[in-house]
Amino acid sequence: MSDEADIPEMDLSEPLRRALGERYLTYALSTIMHRALPDARDGLKPVHRRIIYAMHRLRLAPSGKFLKSAKISGDTMGDFHPHGDAAIYDAMARLAQDFNVRYPLVDGQGNFGNIDGDNPAASRYTEARMTIVAEALLEGLDENAVDFRDNYDGRLEEPAVLPATFPNLLANGAAGIAVGMATNIPPHNVAELVDACLHLIKTPDARDDTLLNYVPGPDFPTGGIIVEPPEAIAQAYRTGKGGFRLRCRYEVEDLGRGQWQIVVTEIPYQVQKSKLIEKLAELIQTKKIPILADVRDESADDIRLILEPRTKNVDPDVMMGMLYRNSDLEVRFSLNMNVLIDGVTPKVCSMKEVLSAFLDFRREVLIRRSEHRMEKIDHRLEVLEGLIVAFLNLDRVIDIIRYDEDPKTALMREDWSKHHSRAMSEVDYVTPAEGDGELSEVQVEAILNMRLRSLRRLEEMELLREQSKLMEERAGLEDLLDNESLQWATISDQLREVKKKFGKNYEGGARRTTFAEAAEIEEVPLEAMIEREPITIVFSQMGWVRAMTGHIDLGRELKFKDGDGPRFIFHAETTDRLVLFGSNGRFYTVSASNLPGGRGMGEPVRLMVDLPNEADIVSTFAHRAGRKLLVASSAGDGFVVTEEDVIAQTRSGKQVLNVRGDVRAAVCKPVDGDSVAVVGENRKVLVFGLDELPEMGRGKGVRLQKYKDGGLSDATTFTRSEGLSWLDPAGRRRTETDLDEWVGKRASSGRMAPRGFPRDNRFNGAS
Repeated sequence: MSDEADIPEMDLSEPLRRALGERYLTYALSTIMHRALPDARDGLKPVHRRIIYAMHRLRLAPSGKFLKSAKISGDTMGDFHPHGDAAIYDAMARLAQDFNVRYPLVDGQGNFGNIDGDNPAASRYTEARMTIVAEALLEGLDENAVDFRDNYDGRLEEPAVLPATFPNLLANGAAGIAVGMATNIPPHNVAELVDACLHLIKTPDARDDTLLNYVPGPDFPTGGIIVEPPEAIAQAYRTGKGGFRLRCRYEVEDLGRGQWQIVVTEIPYQVQKSKLIEKLAELIQTKKIPILADVRDESADDIRLILEPRTKNVDPDVMMGMLYRNSDLEVRFSLNMNVLIDGVTPKVCSMKEVLSAFLDFRREVLIRRSEHRMEKIDHRLEVLEGLIVAFLNLDRVIDIIRYDEDPKTALMREDWSKHHSRAMSEVDYVTPAEGDGELSEVQVEAILNMRLRSLRRLEEMELLREQSKLMEERAGLEDLLDNESLQWATISDQLREVKKKFGKNYEGGARRTTFAEAAEIEEVPLEAMIEREPITIVFSQMGWVRAMTGHIDLGRELKFKDGDGPRFIFHAETTDRLVLFGSNGRFYTVSASNLPGGRGMGEPVRLMVDLPNEADIVSTFAHRAGRKLLVASSAGDGFVVTEEDVIAQTRSGKQVLNVRGDVRAAVCKPVDGDSVAVVGENRKVLVFGLDELPEMGRGKGVRLQKYKDGGLSDATTFTRSEGLSWLDPAGRRRTETDLDEWVGKRASSGRMAPRGFPRDNRFNGAS
């Protein structure tokens, strides 16, 4: 035990923390650099770059044949991208979708998915090849334009970046989620990007806002209308973070006789048409937008969504404004320009920084291609010099080849500057070797590989012309490599060629997304959305409600379920809001237009509002603005409240009269008059002035009448000069004008009810 006690305590948490930190950092860097973030130079993630390079190795040129997608994704996976073939195929399929990619890089044959959100067919059923846009990304790849690196197992090499001839990052956009960072870049128009690049070449210190004169905003493949304010767009491009409000494009189609319908021809970017229609159908079913009657999909190759209004009286812009707010007919596309600036460092860049990075890369590509071309020219010139020497000394060359045992060594040892078979003045050539006049191994190999037919005089002249042409080209390349201004001029010419190739004359090259100013979407009153029609609301004793068309006779006999009967029946209109007062003191609001029709028995009101099972409906009526209500509890407490204060915005209702324990809300009646009459369960009646009651928005209220036993039975308001009315037991209306016997102070006990007062203790008879 003593030995164990001498062992120092080990801190195991630090090594574990370090180990986890190192491994997680490795994973995070791998995700950031090799998976999720695009390279600012060619705008591609590694998987897309490898797919295009694999297609390049398979010689899938735009004018060539198609090849099975399974072969392409298989080669990509086996040679360059050791991940799932499904992920590779999905990435390749997206590059072929013209509704997802502004300038598709893959030309697909077969089912590559659609804007409804349907998945592409299996890779064994589809075929693909590159587009001319992908070919433009590869231009110069075989001319040492970019660095190559070993693939994952060292068998092959792959390009670290493609020598893109146009700013593909902004042209096609990108989206990705890394560890601790993400990117989301919308697509843009190539012609506009080229114009911005040309301006940056002329004015390297141009302001970010100046570039907006050339690139006003994104250009989505699905079109649409951007309604983001110009100031917000400028701020987004200046900081690399922001967003764009994008709306659908629609037109109002006149159907004659005042009827019309909305035809949506373009939907926002990355919105699936099928899910959009489902959402619109849900809005119709839940009657969240009562003005919308139906939605139909009449799309073929183009988008054609039909939106039918419920009434022709509403302005189409009003309906579309509500749809923008409640559906994906308007979306917000977030901008987060987080890219790998040099293939290594992630950075949130402005548009100017991204274009500058692309231009710097184009200059690097130009220099590398020029140097590579110079090497090729130097090699060819060396060969040409040797061939020209052979033509000038043809007899001696033939003699060596014919009789010498080792013609290669003999040709290399020979001093060709001492003798010629023809006078040197006959031809104008560059001497092969300064000083010793010997031929190099490359030149000798070329001479020995010559065919006999090449010994013609005509061939000799062709070699001299080729030499002269290459010397001229080499001089031009030397000037180019020595002059930065000439380099930028060359890059400008290349960019103009790109604009000519992929500009307005290219299929789909014209701008698709336009700009507009968004009008403020005002709150539309319910009356403006619903056609006003008379209805009769029928409320049963068991809580079933229905709305019958027209104002029917309130005394007419109606059908109810067995054991059920009428509770409330009154006239209203479809534009009204139905107010329900529960015995729990809460008010509930239901739109009359949402009530079930009168063909059946209706629906339980508890399906429309969250009314507890232990609570009952005390009163229901159509809302009238400006009206006041008298509310009271069974304990005899109450107050006056305005109808605006009882309107509920949710299914759960709005608490107005506070009740506790066994006390329940008992009365809710419109205020009409200057006096209040209260009757208790003890049949005592009390009359007092309405001004003695406070007007409140919520609370328990004040005491209306005092009881020894029982509680409040009913209360009402009336005009004192006109008297208090009620229905006697015989059903006759009786009015008592001499009320001095029952007038008293609020909260007093009152006097016994007059003779002939209803047995149910209610002023207006049973209800």
